[in-house]
Amino acid sequence: MPRRTATLLTSALLLITMFCVGALLNVPYAEMSPGPTVNTLGTHDGDPVLNVKDEPDRKGRPEVYDTSGNLNMTTVRVTSSEYRMTLFGALSGWLRHDSLVVPHHTLYPDDKSAQEVDEQNAEEFTASQESAKAAALKELDLPVSTHILVGSVEKGAPAHKRLHAGDVITAVDGTPVGGAQSVGKLVTEHKPGEKVTFTVIPADRVKAAQKRGEKPPAEDAKQVTVGTRKAADDGRAVVGIQPAVGHTFPFEIDIKLADIGGPSAGLMFALGIVDKLTPADLTGGKFVAGTGTIDDDGKVGEIGGIQMKTVGARKKGAEYFLTPAGNCASAAKDKPEGLTLVKTATIDDALGALKKIRSGRTDELTRCKAP
Repeated sequence: MPRRTATLLTSALLLITMFCVGALLNVPYAEMSPGPTVNTLGTHDGDPVLNVKDEPDRKGRPEVYDTSGNLNMTTVRVTSSEYRMTLFGALSGWLRHDSLVVPHHTLYPDDKSAQEVDEQNAEEFTASQESAKAAALKELDLPVSTHILVGSVEKGAPAHKRLHAGDVITAVDGTPVGGAQSVGKLVTEHKPGEKVTFTVIPADRVKAAQKRGEKPPAEDAKQVTVGTRKAADDGRAVVGIQPAVGHTFPFEIDIKLADIGGPSAGLMFALGIVDKLTPADLTGGKFVAGTGTIDDDGKVGEIGGIQMKTVGARKKGAEYFLTPAGNCASAAKDKPEGLTLVKTATIDDALGALKKIRSGRTDELTRCKAP
């Protein structure tokens, strides 16, 4: 066989081998891409995303105003925990503008099952809705009361079937609780095996009061005694509950958006609520999108997947993107053309930016800058 032919044949075989390896070799990576973006002022699957219940017989009921434009929350689509990316798939993702390849464990930690990750995302999404409502109503100087409740109960733990998610905790061993962390602190004053007495208002009574726009009634409280066990990590006494912060609002606000997880829609939910409860049209008809967690006091926190969210927002038609201050530098490195990234650290920053956008003073916006 001529040397030239042998060389070509060898090269072809090597290329075929490399192709097969690249197509079949799994690598420990996952892929993120732009997910759906939904207008919080609009509808989703036929239902309003934000529905402020303006019941005519409710004392102190709000006036709900018409809105225009867009205040879109954004999401990221990720590959499933079972998906195994090939080397070629990873290389393709790295080369694409609308894809982000990340280590698999950053999305699905080794110490958590896929179900546990999904449950955590769902809990964070629910908590973000509550914080969004609280931040919006506080911004409007409307009354919001807070309380500490049972966020979740570990199956098989001492508290299982004794305490229930949604129960409001008013005291531990007779000591009033001052915050979610104080519950754990009071429990750990015991030795494993000792009993702890919780003063709680049952979840069903709490829900009934919230529908009336009232605080959970103290006269409905009861005492529940729960045993403790030793925590696996540090040996402290635990009962198997996760405390959380709950709120009572003066009227009902319903947020309907299925198949979404995580806390990153908080800012846009809060702005949507403010828009519906104020006569001013916050967007002036403009298409604004954004992201960011929000706490009860209106502080905006950074999120993951910022580049994919800006790409998704721009594809949908957004002209402005409210960007958490902690994500600004990263987002500005690869900004989609035609999208203005607005630095946002608080809900007041966001409202100030919207005022400038609707009044045409966009040159005054605080824009994100690449480092």
